[in-house]
Amino acid sequence: MLVLLLAPRFAGSGATTSTPASFLPARRAELRASAVPALDRTAKRIGKSPIAAASSSQAGALDAAGRYDLRIDSPRDGTVYIPTRYKPGTPAPLIVWLHGAGGSGQVSEALAAQADECICIVLAPNAREWTWDAILGHWGPDLEFIQTAMRQMVVRYQIDRERVWIGGFSDGASYSLSLGISYGDVFRRVMAFSPGVMQPIEANGKPPIFISHGRQDATMPIDATSRTFVPRLKALGYDVTYREYEGRHQLPPEILREAFEWLQRSSQ
Repeated sequence: MLVLLLAPRFAGSGATTSTPASFLPARRAELRASAVPALDRTAKRIGKSPIAAASSSQAGALDAAGRYDLRIDSPRDGTVYIPTRYKPGTPAPLIVWLHGAGGSGQVSEALAAQADECICIVLAPNAREWTWDAILGHWGPDLEFIQTAMRQMVVRYQIDRERVWIGGFSDGASYSLSLGISYGDVFRRVMAFSPGVMQPIEANGKPPIFISHGRQDATMPIDATSRTFVPRLKALGYDVTYREYEGRHQLPPEILREAFEWLQRSSQ
């Protein structure tokens, strides 16, 4: 789905970091009215991350390497991948991986291999509908579900809050980019592979961003998407790594590998 829409405050504000007291001021009433808790980052609440409110004392319930069902909702649930060298009790990075339109929360072999290399846990939730809520025109159920899933990760595992990342492909890239900008003080790195939307609620923090796009992409045409997003983000002061490649609407393994190498370098 191709949409080019910047939230008015983001487009005109210079994307400066908000103070805790000003958390989502333009959307606060709307979010409260629709019973969406959003991602909690105020000074009065516990920590700066949506995962901070969960108890880490219960970590390690499912420590063995492999894929597990998220077990929060059915049938639209998700997958958790534990890397082969994960050590219970040692804080590990967490990457929230978002699927494309019509997809589901799966961890491919290519993604699992990269997670094994960087020893990071992968959380791959399902959208509540066929794609992510903001792309359908409203923030709400998916934001709440991701928050719940992230909290569950801290109940199960030791998560390094300084290395909580978000990424995805196609509509998942669009939602990652939008959510990563909105909650840049929660998601410390953002990866967007062939995004079609940049629609943040508001800008918070300035996370480094990796964007890639195929030059022959007919689903998310590159001129209307990444070639527009990247200069805009750089002008607003974001550190953006951008890669174009010969190809259509796809995620080449070498681009995924480069992005994970970038993750590890930039997070040291």
